[in-house]
Amino acid sequence: MISLHFADLPNGMRLHYARAGEGPLILFVHGFPEFWYAWHDMLDAFGRDHCAVAPDMRGYNLSGKPAGVRDYRPRLLVEDLRLLLDHLQTGPCAMVAHDWGGAVAWNFAAAHPEYLTRLVIVNAPHPVTFARELQHNPAQQQASAYMNLFRSAKAERVLSQGACARLERMTLDAWAANGGRATGEDRAAYRAAWSQPGALTGALNYYRASPLHPPEGEGPVPQPDPAAFRVHVSTLVIWGERDEALLTGNLDGLAELVDPLQIVRIATGSHWVVHEQPAVVASLIRRFIEGSGT
Repeated sequence: MISLHFADLPNGMRLHYARAGEGPLILFVHGFPEFWYAWHDMLDAFGRDHCAVAPDMRGYNLSGKPAGVRDYRPRLLVEDLRLLLDHLQTGPCAMVAHDWGGAVAWNFAAAHPEYLTRLVIVNAPHPVTFARELQHNPAQQQASAYMNLFRSAKAERVLSQGACARLERMTLDAWAANGGRATGEDRAAYRAAWSQPGALTGALNYYRASPLHPPEGEGPVPQPDPAAFRVHVSTLVIWGERDEALLTGNLDGLAELVDPLQIVRIATGSHWVVHEQPAVVASLIRRFIEGSGT
């Protein structure tokens, strides 16, 4: 059974989170424009024999929503997760993360490997490969052009029109069109989360605070120092190859940055493969965190 909680962290952030089960901790970290509910199938599946936890990241749903763009810098998002793990007091855990949650998880694994036993990334590029692709791959630049809209002052107005109809099309409609489930209950839950005061701005501030986005004008994309982002946590990357926003070129050279690394490509999965093929994704995660490979 899923229960809902709040954690008041020492940095002043209040995080809302869902929890199911007892046992070894597995932390599920959502991306844009989702919230803890993105993982409810995984909480049900892993709550049978794990302590499965899924927070609302800062800025989302019922978690705290700082007003400033600077409040969404990567190091602060990483610190939220570190302090949440301290709050849970479970020792090193497995972390599973998607999209922006994956971006934070890559940073977390590089900075705090002692907190992790395993890392699972679903369709979220490593910052070094993503920066390279944004700088040198025109196809990725075009695929990521929406990021500059999301960084703009008009983003809230555009995305909130028609009861957030555009957000619903790019998420629930998209994964339903590729074989996923999107019930009326699911849709109501997402609309309620998006309508929380300040939630849309909080979510968009992830884009505004990030140095990684398609080139604007003549300025180059900042290229992170690979040494600062090397990951020495056993990592599984699950990648839906039909992802139209994050192309498979982001996987090139990943083995030079992550050791040990396994990559599983799902040819029929999109960016939303967690929702489209939850049983497949859950099986891959379970086999990996239990040490039986993929």
